[in-house]
Amino acid sequence: MESLSNDIKALIITTLNLEGMTPDEIETQAPLFGDGLGLDSIDALELGLALKKQYGVILSAENQEMREHFYSVESLARFISVQRG
Repeated sequence: MESLSNDIKALIITTLNLEGMTPDEIETQAPLFGDGLGLDSIDALELGLALKKQYGVILSAENQEMREHFYSVESLARFISVQRG
C-alpha cells in the first residue's frame, strides 16, 4: 500500500502542477482539501480524471462515499486497492 500511496502522491503533483513539491512533502493521512493540502473542487475533478485514466477506477460524483475516498492519499489508496480487486 505504501508504494501505491507514493504513486498517488506523484500523480497528484504531476496532475495538479504542484511544482517544487515532492511526494515526501504530502502526508499520507493528511486531508487533501481545506486545511490539509488545500485542494479545491477543480483539483478534485482533475485528480479524479487522472486516477480514472491511471488506475481504471470507477468514480461517481453523485456518490457521497467519493468525498470519503478523496479525503487523503491513504483513503484513495484503499479505494483504488478495493476497485482493482
